This record gives sequence, C-alpha cells and structure tokens, in this order.
Amino acid sequence: MMRVTTVSTKIAQLITGVVATMAAPPSQAQMAPPAGEGHMAAPLTQAQTSQKPTIVLVHGAFAESASWEGVIRLLQAEGYPAIAWANPLRGVKSDSIYLANLIDTIKGPVVLVGHSFSGMLISNAATGKDNVRALVFVAALAPDAGETANDLLSKYPGGTSGSALGPPVTLVNGAHDLYVQPEKFPAQFAADVPPATAKLMAATQRPIVDTAFGEPSGPPAWRSIPSWFIHGTGDKNLPIPTVEFMAKRAGAKKVVEIKGASHLLLVSHPKETAQLIVEAARQSVVASGQR
Repeated sequence: MMRVTTVSTKIAQLITGVVATMAAPPSQAQMAPPAGEGHMAAPLTQAQTSQKPTIVLVHGAFAESASWEGVIRLLQAEGYPAIAWANPLRGVKSDSIYLANLIDTIKGPVVLVGHSFSGMLISNAATGKDNVRALVFVAALAPDAGETANDLLSKYPGGTSGSALGPPVTLVNGAHDLYVQPEKFPAQFAADVPPATAKLMAATQRPIVDTAFGEPSGPPAWRSIPSWFIHGTGDKNLPIPTVEFMAKRAGAKKVVEIKGASHLLLVSHPKETAQLIVEAARQSVVASGQR
C-alpha cells in the first residue's frame, strides 16, 4: 500500500482500537483455566507477591478504557493492581508524555499494556523509565525510532478498516477527527464479540485525530525492555505479517496467536490476554530479583 498523504488515504490505512464499555463480565468458564493448568499462573512466593507490578492498560483508537474490563477482572483476581488509562488520542508525542507522567506517579514496578494504536504510546512513554519492567502489545503497533503508524500500516497489505470509517470531522486547527460508522463497527472490528456488546462499543468510541498516524516515534522502549505480543488471525485491521515483523524486530519473549480472534481480542479473549500479561509480570519480577 502507498504511504498516506491525504485525509482520505490516511483513513484507508488506519489501525483501529475498539471499545467495550459495557462488556459482560467474563463467565466462570472464561475465568477458569484449561484442565490441568490450575490457576492462570502458579502462586508467587510471599516475597514476590509484595512486588507485583501495577498493570497499566492503554486503549487504542475508537475505544475507551472500559474495553479492558474483562482483562481487569482477571488481573485483579490474581492480585494485580490495574489502571485503565484514558487515552486522549491527540498525538504520539503529547499522549506519550501524558502517559509517562502517569507512570511517574506509580510506586514500584509497572507493566505497560497497549492495544492497537496505543502501541505507539507505550513504546515511547516507557523509554528511560526504570520502573517499567515489561511491555505487552495486544494487536498493537510497535514502532522504531522515526517510524510512523502509517509506515507500519502500509508495510504489508491486508488491513480493510478504511471503508468502515465515517466522514472526517474538521477541527479548528485544520486536522480531522476520525470515527467508525456504528453500523460497520461490529463486522470490521468485533466479529467475535456478542452483537449487543459490539453495538455498545460503537456508541461509546472515542475519535482519534488523523495527524497522529503520520507522527514519528521516538526511541522505542522495546529495545531495552522485554516485550510480549498477542494477536488474532481474524483481525481485519492489523495484518499478521505486520505483527510477525514487529515482534521479531523487538525480540519478543513470546508471541501468542489466537485463531479466528478479531482486532478486539482483549474483549473476546480476556483470559488469554490476561494470561500473557501475568506471564510478563511474573517474569519481570523474577528478572528484577536477579539484578
């Protein structure tokens, strides 16, 4: 695909985050681990328990913080403090600075988790932060220095989100807010999510400014902080080759692929998402204890 140079072509290249503000709590079947596996992770020692990192969850474009509800319930059940940060979606640099300020207020270790476009933010906000121990990319972008979201989104074909977007809303500064047409939201972004939930997500989505997709990343935190990736094969917005490229480049500790999962896998597969986050958190605790 060609690099985006106009508002209309920017729209065709967009990666999308989605929202699940009123997603139903995970059922007992969802929360229960597979047979023979016990809890999501083996119990930590008393010393490790006191060091459990805070999990900071960052939503993507066309989303809001409650999209993490199912994941948060599972993390809290495992004893992890969690914060679902409200992403302004105004730009890579400004939003990353805002997120970095939040990180500075948290005592103790942190695991940063980003969905979709917010991978741009966790890659930047964590740079130089000694308390950030792990990065988890949930169907998310992982840029290198100088790279834009458009660069990654045009690297491989396959994303089809452009046709689902509505007419851009012109802002006073000449930029444009972008949003997803409600009637097209479920099929494009949440194909494996209950229709009623997807309808609510469409109604509560937050727009993103179009210029954010052409804003370059700074030095990425994944060069010095270990990373984990999870994505679905049914994602209509983020091509599988793009995820594979980013994960390999970042030297990911682990890549989880969920067959048939949509871009909204954090809602349709909260257990698998939470399990990977817990794994990253546990390994970061062990690694810090060996320093």
